[in-house]
Amino acid sequence: MNMISEKSNLIKEDFNIFLSNYKLRARWLRHNKNVRTTDPVLVFLHEALGCIEMWHEFPEQIATMTGCDALIYDRLGHGKSSPLPSSSINSDYLYTEAWESLPAVLSHCGVKRSVFIGHSDGGTIALLFSSKYPESAAGIITEAAHVFVDDLTVKGIKKAVNAYNTSNLKNKLSKYHSSNVEPMFLRWANIWLSGGFADWNITGNLNKINCPVLVVQGEDDEYGTVNQMKAIAGNVGGYSEKLLIPDCGHIPHNQARNILTKKLIEFISKHC
Repeated sequence: MNMISEKSNLIKEDFNIFLSNYKLRARWLRHNKNVRTTDPVLVFLHEALGCIEMWHEFPEQIATMTGCDALIYDRLGHGKSSPLPSSSINSDYLYTEAWESLPAVLSHCGVKRSVFIGHSDGGTIALLFSSKYPESAAGIITEAAHVFVDDLTVKGIKKAVNAYNTSNLKNKLSKYHSSNVEPMFLRWANIWLSGGFADWNITGNLNKINCPVLVVQGEDDEYGTVNQMKAIAGNVGGYSEKLLIPDCGHIPHNQARNILTKKLIEFISKHC
């Protein structure tokens, strides 16, 4: 992949994707509005409580430095997308996102090959998608992804629930999600803290992934142990690299931006 070092004037285009009975809000970051690049598209997949704006300027930075177009979208029930239907409150939501919603989004946008950059739940969704549609994945970068439930995950979510109930966390999230915030937060917390979800484990799917994978985790991640990173890198079917970042928690693209960006650009340039 050809890399560029000069600053690009990216064209930002916000639009809506209509699938079945719901709407997803999306954003293109393009280098040329009329010419579609033959390179893979960077597809950013946000965390469990995330949305387009919560990536801040990170997608623009990576799109500029790689010369690739980028696609970002709010998953159902997040940001400015349609609210969650009651039927979505089930433990299969990650599979639904990876095997139904994401393929529909990519098809709607005409994206044939992707380099996925997924944070937390977004990283898990990227792995699940690529295990079922390996021909569509040119590369995967996961930040703080989960492939099983560990004790630290449960502990971190319990702390988040307490903060949601006792601090201004709900107000902070409402700035991004408006009326979506309550059902979004409760679905995430209730599913991950339910006894029936304790045995959730997708490591058996990972050997079907044959594209290069960069697995990133903060050493101080409050939602997952280093065993998550080791399980991903050790079980994917193709080439993998690990990046454990010291003095970094659950959000490397905010907490260790320079370290992550340097490694990410190097990885995409060499392997994708």
